Amino acid sequence: MHGYLFLIGAILSEVCGTLALRASEGFSRPLYAVVVVVGYCGAFALLSFALQRGIPLGVAYGVWAAAGVALVAVLSVPLFGDGLTGLQYCGLALVMVGVFAIEIGAAD
Repeated sequence: MHGYLFLIGAILSEVCGTLALRASEGFSRPLYAVVVVVGYCGAFALLSFALQRGIPLGVAYGVWAAAGVALVAVLSVPLFGDGLTGLQYCGLALVMVGVFAIEIGAAD
C-alpha cells in the first residue's frame, strides 16, 4: 500500500512541475522555474520509491504517465484558459479506462 502512496505523490509532483513549466513563461519567472525542477526531481524520486515497494514498472509508469496527462489537461482549463473539445474529453476517458485495465491486469 505504501508504494501507491509514493505513486500518488509522484503523480502530483509531476503535475505541479508541468503546470509550473507553463506558468514559468520560458523560465523567465524564477519561482516557477524552481517549482519545475523540484517537481520533476520529486516525481522521479517518488516514482523510484514506489517501484522499490513492489509496484511493477509497467503499472507504475502507465498510471503515472496517464494520470499526469489527464490531470494536466483538466487543470489547464481553469488555470490557463485552455479548452478541451468533446473528442479530447473522450480521449481522457479512454486514458482512465486504459489505466484501470492495466491495474486490473496486474492483479491477475
